Amino acid sequence: QVQLVESGGGSVQAGGSLRLSCAGWTDGKLSMAWFRQAPGKEREGVAVIGTYGTTIYSDSVRGRFTVSRDNANNTVNLMMNSLKPEDTAMYYCAAVFSLYCARERYFAYWGQGTQVTV
Repeated sequence: QVQLVESGGGSVQAGGSLRLSCAGWTDGKLSMAWFRQAPGKEREGVAVIGTYGTTIYSDSVRGRFTVSRDNANNTVNLMMNSLKPEDTAMYYCAAVFSLYCARERYFAYWGQGTQVTV
């Protein structure tokens, strides 16, 4: 069963940091991802982490954001450093039953989102 819940959003000044967390599944064989959507813009992928830790980042966040997972506790985190105003968006956690998947269209499970304002 997968019911994703994000936490950790909030307001921060430019240059600051936030850590988002996502939990809500019992089977570890999931690829997990973070997406974001700013007002008036399309949703975009931020980071993906496969079951065994393979990661990929969007160009806009690479080097600033780090995605990680704790398979023992079934959580995934997104550490966001050096935040910029353009990072302001609703951030969503998503999951798919796959060892590794980076295609948004295949992510079947989504959280409600958590707001990040920079």
